[in-house]
Amino acid sequence: MLLFSAIVSGIAVGSMYGLIALGYHVTYVVSSTVNFAQGSCVMLGAVLGYVLGIRLGLPMPLAIVLSILLCGLFGLVVERLLVRPFAERGSSAWLMATVAGGIVVDNVVLFTFGKEPRGFPSFLAAKPIEIFGMGVFPLQIVIPLVGLGLAVILQFAFQRTAKGKAMLAVVQNKRAAQLMGINVRRAVALSFALSTALAGLAGILIAPLFSVQSDMGTLFGIKAFAAAILGGIGSAWGVMLAGILYGLIEALVTSFAGSSYTQIVAFAVVIAALAIRPNGLLGRAGTRKV
Repeated sequence: MLLFSAIVSGIAVGSMYGLIALGYHVTYVVSSTVNFAQGSCVMLGAVLGYVLGIRLGLPMPLAIVLSILLCGLFGLVVERLLVRPFAERGSSAWLMATVAGGIVVDNVVLFTFGKEPRGFPSFLAAKPIEIFGMGVFPLQIVIPLVGLGLAVILQFAFQRTAKGKAMLAVVQNKRAAQLMGINVRRAVALSFALSTALAGLAGILIAPLFSVQSDMGTLFGIKAFAAAILGGIGSAWGVMLAGILYGLIEALVTSFAGSSYTQIVAFAVVIAALAIRPNGLLGRAGTRKV
């Protein structure tokens, strides 16, 4: 019973890590940059969903859609103000700029939304479903399905569609992409909007299982980035599966050894795995032209 419960919980939380990690994947394969405010976008999705759906009383489906769109809009702001000015000059200062941007957003939400944790009522059936004699909440089933489904869609879009291939062409050779008629700035901006929308969706999905508060996304963002590196950040399937694996390790260690050991063991496994496979589980070594 305890093992089954840990597995179900681990897959659900791990899928959420994978969903956030897909955001890192999207910006990396298009622009070789990532948004280190991704954890703040998770929090932003949950807070916006709470404000629109609970405080303002909008129908929950509408509140969810608006929250995701607003998170996508925030991604455009991040790319335009915190990434583009530095990346176009060949500077890596966007690393610190996105970190700082996330801290600013967290504190703005702290002062406006408050520091008290808020409960987010489940927008699916609140009663658990019995599976093998154990109660499983519908969200614990929906989150993995959404995460894996989006991983399939992204993998297909980047490898099989013209627009997806065009976005991948940007990171390979920006000048050549421009000569082919690809709007490079728009492609990069779109990748950031999609990235933060995925994070906002993750925040909304996980909100009923956790408390909504201004600092809820910080640790999620760090763990998701660990999953992205572990899975091979260039592979949508890799980051998703690594997120699930990370969640399973956390849940199993917490259940059988105690929460005091969870972070120690989980990050130790990440370090060991990267020592064996530096490019990640499904990542490929980059090639250099000489």
